[in-house]
Amino acid sequence: MTAGPDDPAFWEGRYASADTGWDLGAPSPPFVRLHQDGVIAPCRVAVPGCGSGWEVAWLARAGYRVTGIDFAPGAIAAAGRRLGADGVAAELLHADLFHLPARLDGAFDLVLEQTCFCAIAPARRADYVTAVGRLLRPGGRLVALFYACNGDDGPPFTTSPDEVRALFSGVFDITSLAVTPHSHARRLGQEWLGVLTRR
Repeated sequence: MTAGPDDPAFWEGRYASADTGWDLGAPSPPFVRLHQDGVIAPCRVAVPGCGSGWEVAWLARAGYRVTGIDFAPGAIAAAGRRLGADGVAAELLHADLFHLPARLDGAFDLVLEQTCFCAIAPARRADYVTAVGRLLRPGGRLVALFYACNGDDGPPFTTSPDEVRALFSGVFDITSLAVTPHSHARRLGQEWLGVLTRR
């Protein structure tokens, strides 16, 4: 039976074959812009599905206290190499987002989401909301890029603003949710930037 996106082996195969089209080779531009504009500022931040660690390393350089989380060993190894190359330090946690240690409950001021939500099976999206809600302290923020792509075959799995509102509104207040003009060229017009506050 072929591994699916809920299985770390699926992602290990992608890393082993360098089939990592989600990797921009740099932190995602909308996040950089939010930092430059002062919308987000150094704090305790978690990056679920951190992949090769571009956001983790960038945040660490900018003074954030960062925990990168991924359940694929290849991702954690790549993120470790990125931190080493950049000469910065951050916590890297090899763990399943849906089974995180209790010590992380309410530990973060900010969660930065880029390609984790769109990579999990849509049937698990309510579990994602619960998991991210656990990570954030009350009043903490989820800053997320939700991916609206063509079709339902994934990953990435598409979403819509209506689905995001329906899923998150029980746990979060949605401050803003709109297409961002600052996306990387490969994703222009497909990313909805959301700023959500944990109740």
